[in-house]
Amino acid sequence: MTTLQFLGGAGTVTGSKTLLEHQHQRILIDSGLFQGLKDLRIQNRAGLPVPENSIEALLLTHAHLDHCGYIPLLVKNGFAGPVHCTTPTEDLARIILEDSAKIQEEEAERANRHGYTRHQPAKPLYDLKDVKQSLPLFTPHQYHEWVILGEELKFQFRNAGHILGSSLIELKVGNKTLLFSGDLGRAHPLLLHPPEKIKHANYLILESTYGDRLHPETDAKTELDAIIWETYRKKGTLIIPTFAVERAQELLFLLSQLREEDRLPGVPIYLDSPMGVDATMIMLNHPDWHILTREQTMGMDNVAHLITDAQISRAIVQDKKPKIVLAGSGMITGGRVLHYLSQLIGDPSTTVLLVGFQAAGTRGRALEEGAPELKFFGQFFPVKAEIRKISSLSAHADQGEILAWLGALTSPPQKVFINHGEPHAADALRVKIQHELGWECQVAGAGETYLLDTT
Repeated sequence: MTTLQFLGGAGTVTGSKTLLEHQHQRILIDSGLFQGLKDLRIQNRAGLPVPENSIEALLLTHAHLDHCGYIPLLVKNGFAGPVHCTTPTEDLARIILEDSAKIQEEEAERANRHGYTRHQPAKPLYDLKDVKQSLPLFTPHQYHEWVILGEELKFQFRNAGHILGSSLIELKVGNKTLLFSGDLGRAHPLLLHPPEKIKHANYLILESTYGDRLHPETDAKTELDAIIWETYRKKGTLIIPTFAVERAQELLFLLSQLREEDRLPGVPIYLDSPMGVDATMIMLNHPDWHILTREQTMGMDNVAHLITDAQISRAIVQDKKPKIVLAGSGMITGGRVLHYLSQLIGDPSTTVLLVGFQAAGTRGRALEEGAPELKFFGQFFPVKAEIRKISSLSAHADQGEILAWLGALTSPPQKVFINHGEPHAADALRVKIQHELGWECQVAGAGETYLLDTT
């Protein structure tokens, strides 16, 4: 008997975890952290419905926190199997998990010191020690390398075009093929090779982050240029809450192009994100995994001041002169961007530029929806800054790109399970696939178990 159970990433874009059981073997695909809404975040402490030590292996599609962020807790609770991933994913996951642990430790310490916690004391989900214990389990692979998991189980990673090292997972189970999209990249990524076209799958587990919409056909560089100059004319600071992996590198690339074209004003540019700096170095050190030339990577490396030291960061925060700041986190759930916002979000000359998907319940979504105030550091800050958004930088395929990617399949899958999307996005994609392609399609239910025919 073969079953799939969706333990996360169902009805939401966070906490991705899918449990495969086949002939008494348990394999977990992704192990992500829930983020955003409190009802989701409390699930991080709930544990899994099966003993963690009964899971034989973890297959990791990519290194974003909503796909890898639960790993230290998984290990802390007894998982001891291999964490299969690509080589860049191993490198990126290390810095993302270490950063996640540090942020949790700092937030718990701050909450305890200032008394704005209901828990006595507040404790992190996991700490740096837990991360350190999980890292030796990572087992890196190349694309197209078949890995044997059991007599009737084997898989290979294939390029998903989402972030550096991101993967589709082609999993052979018995006589059938399961294809996990992970997070599917754009048809023409800025820095990466496009997602591989797959010709066959019996079962498809498909993400739907942007399943209900099309990305605007605007030029991100032109939009960024206009927003930079609008902010400069206001004599203000441009704050860009930045995902450390991929989005930071894309922004550095666009800024380097603008500088090369002599289109930037004379203000300092800072990447104030230790993880973003590390992720940039990882990208530069993996030239075979992206499409940039050596000259382009050198331009990225030189366009901004790369800030890791906390004392230097604090000095930049206090500096009132106009500047461009890229700082984590991308959904404003934590990180150094909060310190900039604490000083500048009440200033009308400030522009806050959102450059990625903002999950429900995050501060980024609140700003996107026009919130008049934002709560962090235990207090409310009035929002007077101008809030802007560039949607064309998204690293997720939109509805049209998903349908075009599906068009490469030479025959319909037996079933498509749609996950990793908010309810309206997932259902819109279901309706579109059924209408356009006539395939059997179902939105995966949180915690639901589905029986698969793998004979």
